Amino acid sequence: MAANDSSVYVNDDFIIVQFFISLFLCINFLLITVFFMKDFFYTTMRYIFFALTLMSDCVFLMLSDVLLILTYFEFTIPTLLCLMVYVAASLWSFVTPLTLTAMTLERFVAICMPLRHGELCSTRSALHCILIIHAISALPDVVFLSIFFAYVNRSYYTQSALCSIDNFVLLNWQSHLRAAITQFYFLVMVIIIMLSYFKIMKVARAASGQNRKSTWKGLRTVVLHGFQLLLCLFQLWCPFIEAAVLQINLELYSVVRYFNYMVFILSPRCLSPLIYGLRDEKFFVALRSFVLCGLYKKQLSN
Repeated sequence: MAANDSSVYVNDDFIIVQFFISLFLCINFLLITVFFMKDFFYTTMRYIFFALTLMSDCVFLMLSDVLLILTYFEFTIPTLLCLMVYVAASLWSFVTPLTLTAMTLERFVAICMPLRHGELCSTRSALHCILIIHAISALPDVVFLSIFFAYVNRSYYTQSALCSIDNFVLLNWQSHLRAAITQFYFLVMVIIIMLSYFKIMKVARAASGQNRKSTWKGLRTVVLHGFQLLLCLFQLWCPFIEAAVLQINLELYSVVRYFNYMVFILSPRCLSPLIYGLRDEKFFVALRSFVLCGLYKKQLSN
């Protein structure tokens, strides 16, 4: 009887995860559609970065869900295909926190260096930043793949197995190296967020009138970026926490893994729509106009 209850519990968890993933993907796709409807959005750096976070979140959620489904139903796939999915998921897991850091720097320039904002935060600069973000995000994968290819024979790629990160950790120091890279990224991004926060706070206290209101709004945006970034960076530590818990208790490992997935993988993906989809006045007006227009047309067709 207990086994049946456990099975139902696991199935319920799986259904809940699929529901939230589907919900977040629908919301993100809606916001991406609104982004491309207005010239102002895709010619403004902060909205370009916002769209990049939405796209990276969508790709990461779909790839992580594929891995989840494969693991849940115990499907085996060729190791090479698993490696491609894992590398892509790893790449996009870094894109969002790095983009959030870039968005914080954009707010810093807008508030603390307003006269140079147009020059430093142009559309051309945004495209260059996107290339830099993806290059930095790819560095851990380049290191990981270089080590993996050096120690594995060609026959290993054709073997079928459950898709797991454990398949590619051949040496103990591989996980230590990845942990070191992750912690270095974490340290750099936290320093950037904190310095930007204190600089903006200093400007906010010295501002007055309408400028003061705008500056404090920018400061709140930086705080939300910092909170979202913190959740994203905890996600990078989840594999190490789960590996440690696995050595203690298998049932506890399942609980911790589910908690990590819901809190540190899914929840940060719902904050991007909140920060710019609802809090930003211009984007919210465009979103409301798009949704209400769709409802109006639907009523006319009926």
